Amino acid sequence: MAKKSRLVFACRECGHNSPKWLGKCPSCSAWNTFVEELDTSSVRPSRRAALNEPTRPQRIADVTPLGASRISTGIGELDRVLGGGLVPGSAVLLAGDPGIGKSTLTLQAAHSFAKATGKAVLYVTGEESAEQVKLRAERLNALGNELFVVAETNLDAIRNHIKELAPALTIIDSIQTLYDQELPSAPGSVGQVRECCAGVIMLAKSLGMPVIVVGHVTKEGTVAGPRTLEHMVDTVLNFEGEKFQAYRLLRASKNRFGSTGELGVFEMRQEGLVEVENASRVFLDEYDNTRSGCAILPAAEGTRVLLVEVQALVSPSPLSSPRRRFTGLDQNRAHMLLAVLERRGGLRLSQLECYLNVVGGVTVEEPAADLAACFAVASSANEVKLPPATVFIGEVGLGGEVRSSNLMQQRLDESAKLGFTQAVVPKLRGENIRAPEGFKLIQLGNLREGLERFYLVK
Repeated sequence: MAKKSRLVFACRECGHNSPKWLGKCPSCSAWNTFVEELDTSSVRPSRRAALNEPTRPQRIADVTPLGASRISTGIGELDRVLGGGLVPGSAVLLAGDPGIGKSTLTLQAAHSFAKATGKAVLYVTGEESAEQVKLRAERLNALGNELFVVAETNLDAIRNHIKELAPALTIIDSIQTLYDQELPSAPGSVGQVRECCAGVIMLAKSLGMPVIVVGHVTKEGTVAGPRTLEHMVDTVLNFEGEKFQAYRLLRASKNRFGSTGELGVFEMRQEGLVEVENASRVFLDEYDNTRSGCAILPAAEGTRVLLVEVQALVSPSPLSSPRRRFTGLDQNRAHMLLAVLERRGGLRLSQLECYLNVVGGVTVEEPAADLAACFAVASSANEVKLPPATVFIGEVGLGGEVRSSNLMQQRLDESAKLGFTQAVVPKLRGENIRAPEGFKLIQLGNLREGLERFYLVK
């Protein structure tokens, strides 16, 4: 009978090892973070050493760069977020809420990749049967001779399938269902997820094959499993959106081969996920400039500018502590802006309920949204409509000053392209900004100046 590999306990926060379980980590002082995992020093040499050829130090100038260029997935929005496509040997982690469309996106990517390259793609499903995957493929019209599917959760069996088929791309759906028989713990445990992900990544890099790994998320919206899971992979993609709404957003929170600021927009339809190339028109379809409390923000997502509507509702409160609710904006920053509006802008909001929302389920985290949020709140508080065909760009400081934002030229050009005729911006202090033809710039030095100009302060 084969001897079982020795187990150790490791802190999932800092990685400190211990031969026994500890309540408090002596290294990082975190509580209840020790989990059982495989002692890699006792793993058979064939498990790891066979995948990692011995190397020797060499001068960095002598290192041979990757000769292969990026490989397109066949889906433009996915390629945009990846930085131009998949890099051979890279590991991509795709995470999102249940029912958001992760399996749909990966199956469409597998079909498009196989169709574009003419090479085999292996789709490993651990949560569904092969028959269920085929039903989805028929609905998505993703049936192709080069797309292979296997329902398997054993890590060794998956390795054998990959070595036998030699696919150009492998998709694992999902990493939480895989298990390594060397570990006695159940699939989905911290040790299993870490070891299985490491095994898949090492195999992918040894074969020069890109791999996409689907991961679950927790109730807090973070990737489930050990934090080191995100450190091991090359790219972490987050698939966001309300599953009862049609639009989905794809962002990269980590990308070793490209920018993390790009945004991909998809629309969920009966035939699957459809790319949305002009997302600004989609989010502004129902914009009505005859209402108060609405301001348009040209938000920058990487090199892409997306025009979104920021809505505000200010109303009297029957409570001693008025409610504050914010959707799509940073909570702490929104509270700060309300304080600046009251202290520097002259608005009396302390006894009023304030609600802020970015339409379409978009989340905006950049400070350039400050000015649009402030004008939306002031407009709703005074029931005064903002001027039509106007966008608002700028960061607001604690002193009420309006500061410049990045990518100002791109924001203005995109606004003019969609029919807007003027923009409220910070004072341009030496910036080489060119206003589009027929476009007017209203420059502000501070927030109070802008509120008085549009009669938003009584």
